[in-house]
Amino acid sequence: MTEPGASPEDPWVKVEYAYSDNSLDPDDEDSDYHQESYKESYKDRRRLAHTQAEQKRRDAIKRGYDDLQTIVPTCQQQDFSIGSQKLSKAIVLQKTIDYIQFLHKEKKKQEEEVSTLRKDVTALKIMKVNYEQIVKAHQDNVHEGEDQISDQVKFNVFQGIMDSLFESFNASISVASFQELSACVFSWIEEHCKPQTLREIVIGVLHQLKNQLY
Repeated sequence: MTEPGASPEDPWVKVEYAYSDNSLDPDDEDSDYHQESYKESYKDRRRLAHTQAEQKRRDAIKRGYDDLQTIVPTCQQQDFSIGSQKLSKAIVLQKTIDYIQFLHKEKKKQEEEVSTLRKDVTALKIMKVNYEQIVKAHQDNVHEGEDQISDQVKFNVFQGIMDSLFESFNASISVASFQELSACVFSWIEEHCKPQTLREIVIGVLHQLKNQLY
């Protein structure tokens, strides 16, 4: 309070007014300072954490591209179009895609080859079984070949049949004209090449050869 008779412009009165004002309390000023410092520190920590996370992400991506260049053979081959420059990320990705597509094609090709080989193996197994059966049958009938006739006898049978047919053919065919020849041929076939007629000819030839052999 202002003492009676004190002038408002008295210095001591001004000091009293200053200390009586809550907005100028020293404790409040310290509190505001600490709050501002905490806010700034929190922002710095968040900014630092974000920077570190971003750096880790970039390092991981870089390691990934480095691994791709090591693993993909085409990335290790020199590309004369770019000289000795380092491969860009776009080129590394494109070469990786091309190499993966190449591997897929090779895999499909190998699967087709394996399928073909399996079929060949199956066929060979069937052939093996058949040959084993043939060998076994031959071993079981080793003495049956003693009565086998020669190829000459087979030819004699064919010759006898043809001789008999030619005799009737020669007796039935007229060569006065081509038209008459054609008509005679068809008539001879209808008359002398019937199944029953051919059967009789074959029986006669076989009977004749049998008498000659035995």
